[in-house]
Amino acid sequence: MQLLFLGTGAGMPSKQRNTSALVLKLLEERGTVWLFDCGEATQHQILHTTIKPRKIEKIFITHMHGDHIFGLPGLLGSRSFQGGDEPLEIYGPSGIKEYIEMTLKLSRTHLTYSVVYHELVEGLLFEDELMTVETRLLDHVIPSYGFRITQKPLPPKLLINKALALGVPKGPLLAKLKNGEDVETLTGQLVRSQDVTEPEERGFVVAILGDTRFCHAAVELSQGADVLVHEATFDGTAKKMAGEYGHSTVYDAAKTARLAGATALIINHISARFLPEDDKFLLKQMREIQPHGFIAHDFLELEWLQHAKKIRKKQPIHS
Repeated sequence: MQLLFLGTGAGMPSKQRNTSALVLKLLEERGTVWLFDCGEATQHQILHTTIKPRKIEKIFITHMHGDHIFGLPGLLGSRSFQGGDEPLEIYGPSGIKEYIEMTLKLSRTHLTYSVVYHELVEGLLFEDELMTVETRLLDHVIPSYGFRITQKPLPPKLLINKALALGVPKGPLLAKLKNGEDVETLTGQLVRSQDVTEPEERGFVVAILGDTRFCHAAVELSQGADVLVHEATFDGTAKKMAGEYGHSTVYDAAKTARLAGATALIINHISARFLPEDDKFLLKQMREIQPHGFIAHDFLELEWLQHAKKIRKKQPIHS
């Protein structure tokens, strides 16, 4: 699993930060990518990455403010123009379907693929054999949601050399052992699955939150997360202003991470008043409460290391 930040600014784009868009790359897990929010010019940002729009399987919209949705019509149209024909699922608050379909209708944009809309309701939003997605309503000036993405436990890893040494031939018996079945060798020896496999390993948990004041719903949604992506529009000195506008400070984000027991905190949705040289100041505030994490910037790519249970920066990939 990898996280790629396409836009990390709040309200309107600046020279340093585009508006909100985050890609969850699940290429190893399911061969697709998921997009969270789609601010203005998201498709322009994608051009500077290795992301292919046709690989976008799902789009999750946290709320209906323009800095989170104005890039949708252009991206959907370009996905069609570039030959994308794979179905697309869009999850968003009430009004998301009306907004997209009306924009496409008035601009006479025809899509070559089907779109399935899911209106957000708190609780389990999606589940298949690999992943679950849950959502909770947060505390903003309009309905704004957060998402909890959980990878289901990874299958036991077969210790193939150990199995072969016990007389299990290459072929279907090895598959049975990996799937938890005991087998009998040609010589009649019983080989137990638990003796030649490593225990199943829990998958990752990522919480991606929309705009919000500090609230207990965010803490609950982020409980025990490996990675928490939380907005911090304001620094810790602007608590009153943050509350009035329905946003969080760096301290609010760090407090949420600490109370939730999240391993790493990634702060994004940062006001244009903060310049790149302010990152150290914001990071210092964050680490007063939450020691592990990053201040996101456009094109930051982070990789979850399953074996080490930690997240690290990848080398820049944009031009």
